[in-house]
Amino acid sequence: MSRKIFVNLPVEDLERSKRFYEAIGARNEPKFTNEAAAMMVLSDTIHIMLLTKPFYSTFTTRPIADAHQTSQVLLCISCDSPAEVDEITNAAGAAGGKIDVSQEDQTQGGPMYGRDFEDPDGHQWAPMWMDPEFAEKGAHPVESATADIV
Repeated sequence: MSRKIFVNLPVEDLERSKRFYEAIGARNEPKFTNEAAAMMVLSDTIHIMLLTKPFYSTFTTRPIADAHQTSQVLLCISCDSPAEVDEITNAAGAAGGKIDVSQEDQTQGGPMYGRDFEDPDGHQWAPMWMDPEFAEKGAHPVESATADIV
């Protein structure tokens, strides 16, 4: 069995968050959804668990970060083309997210094409496409990879 990832995100408004993730292509899995949590299936291997903040707090003793003010994780997701990057990012904007919030512009050519968005709770996502030839040869040594990406 292949590994799956379950990204657990604390949210203020569960219904709003479900609508947002449905708008960017996730589907709700009702078997694991109730008034405190919703499983949103982004792919066969990526699942987003939207947890109300009180429920999220039952899994950790640490304070919940305000994702609008701090960065706790950048969630990068691969896309099949630059057009798909734009499609997901634009859907996020139309669904109430903030788009193109980072300071780095990865749309100017080169081996990678990426944009980013924040969901309504401030969680940062970065859809990205990588040129298959570049991906095949890799980014070694590190110095040349940075030069190739920028």
